[in-house]
Amino acid sequence: MKVEETYQMKAPFFGYANIPSWTEQELPDSIASIKDLEQYLDRVTKNSSRPFMFKLTGEVDHALIHIVNLPEGSKVSSPEEAHQGQQDYSFQNEAATILGFFSTEHKAIFTHHDTYLHMHLITEDREKMGHLDEVEFGKGEMRLYLPE
Repeated sequence: MKVEETYQMKAPFFGYANIPSWTEQELPDSIASIKDLEQYLDRVTKNSSRPFMFKLTGEVDHALIHIVNLPEGSKVSSPEEAHQGQQDYSFQNEAATILGFFSTEHKAIFTHHDTYLHMHLITEDREKMGHLDEVEFGKGEMRLYLPE
């Protein structure tokens, strides 16, 4: 994997938000996986504006990410075609930032069909990045940032 900052690449979809300020909190040690995080965010943001972007920082014990590396000029018209160029990467004990999107209204649109979350991870050294498929959060290591 080669990570570089460039304006020469294109994304099949792009989400962004302008978040003027964040509320920071320690991620509870009981939140160990993506499913745990999804349930936690659903519970603690019931009275908040949705959908929303969020951020996590800290050390992950284990992560599995993927990128899609399709030949230039490829046309993608289905999820199956998009995943033909998928390359998986696994690593352990890395400091990282995770940027995520949470919505209960956009399954299979902005998220996969079975989750309210869509997340990408980049390591602190900026050597690895991709879509987050699995994670084990470090206990006492993660900070959660939610929009104010």
